Amino acid sequence: MATDARLEQSGEVVRLTMALSEPVAVSSSLRAGPDRVVIDLPSINFQVQPGAARKSAGFVSAFRFGLFTADRARIIIDLSQPALVVKAESRALRGGLGELVIELRRASRAEFQAALKEAPARDPEAMASVPSTERPSGETRPTIVIDPGHGGIDPGASVAAIAEKEVVLAFGRALKEQLEAAGRYRVLLTRDDDSFVSLSERVRIARSAGADLFVSIHADSLTQAQDVRGATIYTGSERATDAEAARLAAKENQADSLAGVESPEEVQDVAGILMDLAKRETRTFSSVFARNLVEKLGGSVKLHKVPLRSAGFWVLRAPDVPSVLIELGYMSSPKDAELLASPAWRSKAVAAVATAVEDYFARDRAPAGKAAQASP
Repeated sequence: MATDARLEQSGEVVRLTMALSEPVAVSSSLRAGPDRVVIDLPSINFQVQPGAARKSAGFVSAFRFGLFTADRARIIIDLSQPALVVKAESRALRGGLGELVIELRRASRAEFQAALKEAPARDPEAMASVPSTERPSGETRPTIVIDPGHGGIDPGASVAAIAEKEVVLAFGRALKEQLEAAGRYRVLLTRDDDSFVSLSERVRIARSAGADLFVSIHADSLTQAQDVRGATIYTGSERATDAEAARLAAKENQADSLAGVESPEEVQDVAGILMDLAKRETRTFSSVFARNLVEKLGGSVKLHKVPLRSAGFWVLRAPDVPSVLIELGYMSSPKDAELLASPAWRSKAVAAVATAVEDYFARDRAPAGKAAQASP
C-alpha cells in the first residue's frame, strides 16, 4: 500500500518519494513522445491523498499512478525537459515499512535519446482481467461489449475528488446489469475494475467476442468553457465533423501513450472487398444506433447543442463491429459534474441507453449478425 507522495526539487535533481507499507521491487524506463519516466511496481493499493498526482517541481510537470495490469502498478512522471533516472529504489524502514525513492537529473536531448536506445522499453500486454470473450457454442443472443473508458493509471478527466474512470465504470456496470436483466443479451465489459486496458485490447475484446454492438463510455472536460454541457454521441470517421470532435478524439487516442505504452497499430484485416463492404455496413449500423441513442437520451437527460458527431476515435475502428462512443457530459461543467456523480441521474441515463439498445436490436439489427458475416 502507498499512503503518501512527495515531489521536491534540489538543484538539478527532482525527487519523488512514496511511503509504502513494505518494500517492493522497482524498475524504471524512459519513454519519448511525450518525454516521461515509467516506474513499474508490483500491484499496489494507492491510498495517496487526492491531488498529489497534479503536483509539479522543476522539469517534472506532473505524475500519476495506478494499476497497469492485474499484477502490476505503474507511476508515470511527465517531463517538461529531458531527464535521466539516477535512482529508483525501495528501501526498508523500521517496523517493516518501505519507502520508494525516485531521483531524476536534468539531461540533454542527446543524453535522453542515448538512454532510450540503450534500454528500449518493453511492455507486457496492458489488459485488465476480463472473462473469456469468445462467443459460446449455440449462443444466439446479440453480444454487447460495454467499454468504460480509461482506468488504472489513466484517470481520464477529473474534477475535485471525482475521476472520469470511476464515473464511467459505475455507468458501465449499471448498464450491463440492466441489459442482462432482460435476458435477451450477452453483455461483456472491457474492464470491471480499476485496471488499465490498452486501446488495442479494447477493440480486440469486442472482435474476439463476436460483438454485435460496442458502446464506449466517457465523460469529457474543457479547460476554458465551464458553460458547455450535455451528452454527445460519436461514431467513427476519418474526418471529424468539427474541430471540437477532432480535439476530443486526439485526446482520447493518447490514452496508451500517457500510460507509458506504445501507441496502437491500425486494426488490420485481409478480407479485401468483402471487408470493405463490411466496413460500410458497420458504419451504417453505427450511425443508426447513434441516432437512436440521441433520440432516447434526449428524452431523459440534457444533450449537447450538437449531440451527434463523428471523429477518428481509435476504439471505434473495428471494421466488423458497430461502435459508438458516448460522452455522458462535461466534468468541467459544475452542473454536469454534479449529475455524473448522482446515482439518480445515472439510473435515468442508463435506462435511456438500454431502451436505445432494445429498439436497435428489435427494429434495426438481426441478432448475432456481425457485419463481416452478413450475407452478400
